[in-house]
Amino acid sequence: MTDSAEVLVPQGYTEAELLIDGEWIGADARHSTPVVNPATGRAIGRVPHATAEDLDRALAAAEREFPKWRKLSPRERGRILKRAADLLHDRGDAIARLATLEMGKPLGEAKIELHVACEELEWFAEEARRTWGRIPPGRFGDTRFSVIRQPVGPAAGFSAWNFPIGNACRKMGSALAAGCPMIYKPGEEAPASALAVARCLVDAGVPAGVIAVVFGVPDTISRHLIASPVIRKISFTGSVPVGKHLIKLAAEGVKRTTMELGGHAPVLVFDDAPFDATLEQSVFRKYRNAGQVCVSPTRFYVQDATYDAFCAGFAERAKKIRVGDGLAADTQMGPLVHARRRDGIEALVQDAVSKGAKLLAGGERLGNDGFYYAPTVLADVPDEARIMSEEPFGPVAVLNRFTGIDDAIQKANALPYGLAAYAFTQSVANIHRLSDEIEAGMFGINSFNISMPETPFGGVKESGLGSEVGTEGLDAYLVTRTISVT
Repeated sequence: MTDSAEVLVPQGYTEAELLIDGEWIGADARHSTPVVNPATGRAIGRVPHATAEDLDRALAAAEREFPKWRKLSPRERGRILKRAADLLHDRGDAIARLATLEMGKPLGEAKIELHVACEELEWFAEEARRTWGRIPPGRFGDTRFSVIRQPVGPAAGFSAWNFPIGNACRKMGSALAAGCPMIYKPGEEAPASALAVARCLVDAGVPAGVIAVVFGVPDTISRHLIASPVIRKISFTGSVPVGKHLIKLAAEGVKRTTMELGGHAPVLVFDDAPFDATLEQSVFRKYRNAGQVCVSPTRFYVQDATYDAFCAGFAERAKKIRVGDGLAADTQMGPLVHARRRDGIEALVQDAVSKGAKLLAGGERLGNDGFYYAPTVLADVPDEARIMSEEPFGPVAVLNRFTGIDDAIQKANALPYGLAAYAFTQSVANIHRLSDEIEAGMFGINSFNISMPETPFGGVKESGLGSEVGTEGLDAYLVTRTISVT
């Protein structure tokens, strides 16, 4: 049964489709759900849901095409990915606009996301040539040993809605470069953005059946795909609870997993850090994508001597941020992706204030249309407040003080998360010790720049398994075998 919500399609928006074995399948005559513009709260399109038969058809196509795709030389696979990156760049303005319409981020941020996605596709295109093995010196007479790396097989990719262009390039690009077909399920909130990436790949020469894009109830789709013997690799970007669930499903078939899960990134600001520069960077990065970023700085711990001034400066800057429709030229922060996200943030802030936190800025909904929430600053937040242990994934900065480096490290490492962490200090001794002891897969010192295509992106502890991008991103799709010949 199709959702009957009125759909007002804005100019330039493309209706979502399924991509199965080279066929684009629309929402007509099948179950679909609305795609909502978070800036207005109104439906702008429909996303079709895949049936069990659709999924089986995608699986059969991936199984059929795997032998041919894996035998295609890495050089030729790289050429296709490079052409796809060029197409993505050429179509960039239209695709970035899709991302803003679907999930709300300012258009300028969507264009940056697209630029980074192009760079990652280019990285995979180039790195595919270097998936070679090695021949170690022998030690058993005439026996020669070789170590080879080969594609693991068809993969299933699942990702959230917050970076719909980047996630699609990262998931499909890494699998394709390694020689693996992929069935990809993006977030239903932003389908057209991900489909635009898939269309670039198809137009660049990816054969029918090598990629599929499907939508539907996440648990239903994931259970069906992961249970299939065709799928040998699972890659997921999303929350910790869902990641744990998928790991359990994958364990039944002893299938490889890459899990990029949630975080609750600490930021340690020492007294010797450049005050104004650190403050400016912190506010800018905190409210990027309305805080809907897995590596978003969230728990700010500031050393005693500068704590009060840092709180005041953070709140002053947060209050000046222009919130509005991401398509407006002067917007600095857009809406949250849907009402559930806004309501969840509101509940966390109210809980913190009820337990003694000081509300220095924000803490309220904005406007009557859309899912806007004001950039919010909380100070002196007690540990028992939910926001201290639950990832907010929204425009809320949590500020507390620390005394010395031992206290800072203890606070930073207190949670089971370990995706990203940051520190600002000029002390070489601090830098060395923090580098050794902070528990995070990515650690930025005196900068929030912690990722580029050449470096692995992933967490430790409950923030994930394995890494994406970098050489590690390709390794995840390759099996290693030892061959001995006498």
